[in-house]
Order: sequence, then structure tokens, then C-alpha cells
Amino acid sequence: MRAAQYTVGDAECVVYFFGPGQGGTVEANIARWSGQFAAPDGKPAAAKVTKSNVHGLPVTRMDISGTYTATGGAAMTSQAPKAANRMLAAIVEGPGGNLFIKFSGPAKSVAAQVAAFDGLLASFSKQ
Repeated sequence: MRAAQYTVGDAECVVYFFGPGQGGTVEANIARWSGQFAAPDGKPAAAKVTKSNVHGLPVTRMDISGTYTATGGAAMTSQAPKAANRMLAAIVEGPGGNLFIKFSGPAKSVAAQVAAFDGLLASFSKQ
């Protein structure tokens, strides 16, 4: 379920929370999100995936660029592929359920917000 949605210029940040044990595994989400991007040659784009620990919470972060080929919007309708896009995504594993964060849009717009995205991730803590 979408917990929040924000626009940052021409990019979008969506936060999902499904509850304890819901939303799929970290690996399944990273694989699905990676599959939404293609390299210029049409092959799957390579994602940079890192794992860290933020205030006692495991965080998996993904950074991927290329042509965005996913469906979108609340109705998950088909969209034309979007070249030169980038996605920063993260899964914060919390005791009450995982938080899924996706920030995507034109590569230049997303690049300008990397520090802010990482700041958001650094702000999470156990309650």
C-alpha cells in the first residue's frame, strides 16, 4: 500500500508499507525493480546494490539507470519506455514490517537529489 507519494521537480518518490511479513522479500523486490530498466543495447541494466545498517535497521539500497520500462500510476497502467531515467530505491527492514522507498525520474533530476535520498535513509531508527 502506498503510504506516501511526493514529487521532486519532475521526479517522484513513493513510500510503500504493507505490514509485518508483507511486500515480498528484499531480493524479490530488488530483482523486480532492476527488471524495470534496460541498458541502451536493450539488455537488462546493471543495478548497484549495497547493504548497510542504519541505527540498527538493515537497509538495502539500489541505484540503477537506463530506459525505464515499468507500468506506473495508481492503476499500474502501461507507459511508454522512458530513456535516460534513474531509480534510487531502498528497503528498510523494520521490526513492524519493511518500508519500501522508490525515487525515480529523469537521470539528471535524480542525480541532483542523491544526498537528500541518502539523508532520508540515514534518518530512520527503531522506535
